[in-house]
Amino acid sequence: MRAAAVLLVLLALAGCGGTVQVEPPAPQGEAVAACDKLATLLPKTLDGDERGASTPESPYVAVWGSGAIALRCGVPRPARMAPTDTLQEIGGVGWFADPVRPALFTAVTDLAYVEVTVGGEHVAAEVLADLSKPVAQISPQTG
Repeated sequence: MRAAAVLLVLLALAGCGGTVQVEPPAPQGEAVAACDKLATLLPKTLDGDERGASTPESPYVAVWGSGAIALRCGVPRPARMAPTDTLQEIGGVGWFADPVRPALFTAVTDLAYVEVTVGGEHVAAEVLADLSKPVAQISPQTG
């Protein structure tokens, strides 16, 4: 799948410097405005890593450090997420933890799905806690 290819690219480039290649999503409808708003709210530093560059450039992608942390806003609903799955709530945001890919998490908001890959030495719970504040702000009731 596409997401698996993205994760492999991120893991392969995690130790390299420079620009990280990440396939940008193509948000649709209300997700476009939500993702545009999220792009302005994301931190410059996350879990000790500075925000980096990704290629191709996209307002819907953010990476920190050498790509060990990557965010994609406006992705499709996770294929493995069942209607009965319980989301892990962190900072008022429900996160779906992919059962097959433990480094992949998806925030479920009213307007957009936000995918986050957390690798390297980073602790997922800490990264998701830091990202929950800006992600929570893209919902209409908090916007």
